[in-house]
Amino acid sequence: MVGARFIEAVRRRDPDAVRARVAVFGAERRAAYNRVLLSSVLAGGLSADQVRLHDPGWASEHRVELRTGVRVTEIDRAARRVLCDDGASEPYDELVLATGSRAWMPPTEGLVTKDGRPAEGVAAFRDLDDCARILELARPGGRVAVLGGGLLGLEAARGLVGRGVRVSVLHPVEHLMERQLDSGAGAVLAAALGRLGVDVRLGVLAKRWTPGEGLECDDGGRLAVDAVVVAAGVRPEDGLAAAAGIAVDGGVLVDDRMTSSDDRVHAIGDCARHPGTVSGLVQPGFEQAEVLADLLIGADPAARYRGSPLVTRLKARDIDLATAGDGLAEDPGDGSVEVLRLQDARRGRYAKLVLRGDRLVGAIMLGTPDAAASMIQLYDSGRPAPSDRLALLLGRALPPEGAAAPSPAHLPAASVICRCNTVTKSKLVTAFRAGAADLDGLVRATRASTGCGGCRDAVAGVHAWLTAAEGTAS
Repeated sequence: MVGARFIEAVRRRDPDAVRARVAVFGAERRAAYNRVLLSSVLAGGLSADQVRLHDPGWASEHRVELRTGVRVTEIDRAARRVLCDDGASEPYDELVLATGSRAWMPPTEGLVTKDGRPAEGVAAFRDLDDCARILELARPGGRVAVLGGGLLGLEAARGLVGRGVRVSVLHPVEHLMERQLDSGAGAVLAAALGRLGVDVRLGVLAKRWTPGEGLECDDGGRLAVDAVVVAAGVRPEDGLAAAAGIAVDGGVLVDDRMTSSDDRVHAIGDCARHPGTVSGLVQPGFEQAEVLADLLIGADPAARYRGSPLVTRLKARDIDLATAGDGLAEDPGDGSVEVLRLQDARRGRYAKLVLRGDRLVGAIMLGTPDAAASMIQLYDSGRPAPSDRLALLLGRALPPEGAAAPSPAHLPAASVICRCNTVTKSKLVTAFRAGAADLDGLVRATRASTGCGGCRDAVAGVHAWLTAAEGTAS
């Protein structure tokens, strides 16, 4: 996804390919697609074609040399060439690594074969081929164990339950999504998933997988499952860079210009390690792609990537969960941090806000969609929080984000409607007035809602307001 965004950014700045010839290599046989929506493919809400990022003729139309199903095997930095598994040798002036990350397989006996591939009855959850394999293994009425209680694992579990599969989630930590949630939110989430039919087992490690017998656990139990889906985390794909002598440390080390220890080699997305970035989220990668395109094309020589304010959403049907910033922070007792919290486990609701000096710096919102929308709006804007803390916690101190507000007219121009692509209300208005009069045209012009898709209703709300207020552009 990030590589595709970089190519788009380059061609927006250089539409006639005057400044840059672009050659793209992708190891997957498919052209770029939206990995954020893989859980929707698994759940049956979207097809593989529907998550494709470009039409088949897009590359040639935009003067991009696209080679899918071709793996780069070596970077020859001295000759400035990349060598490929099909025998090709491609020269470069600037090399951009957007190799992403790979699924991590835990050291559970029987999960992988001797050559490192998933064993019989085992599938990772990382790409479209993985989705197809999971759906072959997970038949309605069957039983599946999902290893991992993070975002991907829970999205996979909810999708499979929706297809009539009996699912158990094994997570080695004492609460779910420990990178984003505190223990209280984790407990409410586990209960909500349980009511939807997901069997959540916390503090449990898988010891041994035996096809036809099941999964042995470190608590002495055995799950009689038909298949295992692994969503236990990812590792950056930085081996190509490391083999070429480029500095890596849990990813390709890059500066604010997204440049590695070799000033002709750059990295963006999950394969890059920048001090202001958390891996595994699409928004930082998209922002990095825009910065690097500015620099390499010369559109903005001063462009720098300084990190991204993070908002995370769980994309699972019937679960509304959003987190922002440092939601794990607690009150140290010195008055520097204010923490507001509401827990309503019976109704599946949990809300936590963290403030420093009247500024919202962290939040966890589960089962409170209106409050979550207001929270994200306040977090994005950096405005002081309203003094009525109870109203703030309940989402009543601010109009909700986007279409949920009484009217998008009430939103400030700088309000971020689409976080994945950093599209503000102002950008939507500008694109509409420039001729993007229908909703699909507005989406194409701004890329709003093409990341995780969670802002689609908000974008539609702004479009409806613009159409009513200004009429359809001719």
